Amino acid sequence: MPTIVAKFGGTSVADYQAMSRCADIILANPNTRVVVVSASSGVTNLLVELTQDGLDDARRQQLLKDIASIQYKILDELGRPNDVAARLDNLLSRIAVLSESLSQERSKATMDELLAQGEQCSSALFAAVLREKGEVASAFDVRQVMRTDSHFGRAEPKIEQIATLCRLHLAPLLSTQRIVTQGFIGADEQGATTTLGRGGSDYSAALLAEALKASAVEIWTDVAGIYTTDPRLAPNAQPIAEISFNEAAEMATFGAKVLHPATILPAVRQKIQVFVGSSKEPERGGTWIRHQVSDEPIYRAVAVRRDQTLLNLHSLQMLHAQGFLAETFATLARHKISVDLITTSEVNVSLTLDKTGSDSAGNSLLSESLLQELSQHCRVRVEDELALVAIVGNKIASTPGVCRRVFEVLEPHNVRMICQGASPHNLCVLVAESEAAQVVRSLHENLFEGA
Repeated sequence: MPTIVAKFGGTSVADYQAMSRCADIILANPNTRVVVVSASSGVTNLLVELTQDGLDDARRQQLLKDIASIQYKILDELGRPNDVAARLDNLLSRIAVLSESLSQERSKATMDELLAQGEQCSSALFAAVLREKGEVASAFDVRQVMRTDSHFGRAEPKIEQIATLCRLHLAPLLSTQRIVTQGFIGADEQGATTTLGRGGSDYSAALLAEALKASAVEIWTDVAGIYTTDPRLAPNAQPIAEISFNEAAEMATFGAKVLHPATILPAVRQKIQVFVGSSKEPERGGTWIRHQVSDEPIYRAVAVRRDQTLLNLHSLQMLHAQGFLAETFATLARHKISVDLITTSEVNVSLTLDKTGSDSAGNSLLSESLLQELSQHCRVRVEDELALVAIVGNKIASTPGVCRRVFEVLEPHNVRMICQGASPHNLCVLVAESEAAQVVRSLHENLFEGA
């Protein structure tokens, strides 16, 4: 029997009514055997605040109360089954203990365990909602199978170990019940809880699908699929019925919020199709992401990613010399930072870094120690409050007239960086964040509405 892994985000499991709608989606398809859930909407942000340094006791107690209120409200509407109530009590008590521990001693391992409790709560509650509807379902601790390294806050999954552990501990359960498990979290070799970084629940679902050789991954969110751009920026944005892995990877990387950038990687490796739809309105359909698609237009979408940082490095050592870039990238690698875009001249290198790629606790990747290390061999200038706008499509690099059409739209705006040619699927520009919405609207009107 084909296996489908379905993932539900925070708004989809925000309360009892939302969970009940999602349960109906699951029950409508007997092949949906694994359900991956995020923490209920708002809980992760409250947990992140609990990890912050200098939190006073009064605020800490209020945060604990707010978290408990969200979860107990769902429990009350379930009729407070004893086993679920006991599980929830234990988890909320654990949150209190961990937050107290963090107030005494800062520890990234403790932060990860604290942040993981939100998904533990929602999975226990969601499994109970399925059982209430007459389904055989149980909550499964994903830390049994989601093996990672020990880089707390942004752990890297160990693909082969995950596959082995899934075959041993998860796959045998699927023939007799639906399994509800957690996104975003894992465990290292010593059993310590780790997290995959903010937004990692999509990634978790895809990793489990890869390990189980699933036929599809369903990402249920609060929008009906992927659009030609954010409808809040361009009212005439249209839903996309089908896109390729390459296009989806570009869109996810460059700001399409309905899909986490890493999600596409396991799907590409195993050619697992991905569906994105609305848990509030499943009847509206959504977007299928596939290895091959029938239509490959030049322009597929306009994506925007805000909160970007431009790192300008100046050094006369670059002039007719070797090794400067190697040294720069080695420094970035030591700090576990990946570069998005890069342009070079004889004595300058400009790099974009995505500040939204911070760790689970929201800590910026652009640390003081990184800047000091880079400053040892070049002059460093940092520019903030920028946005990356990407035109995503097919054969962009080899189609005459694309640049002319795009730059006509960009004429009134100051463009800080242009990247085109490295991929046939995108053309990227860096603009002031204050101008990003207008740039996206104008590009969408010109490329999609003017035809």
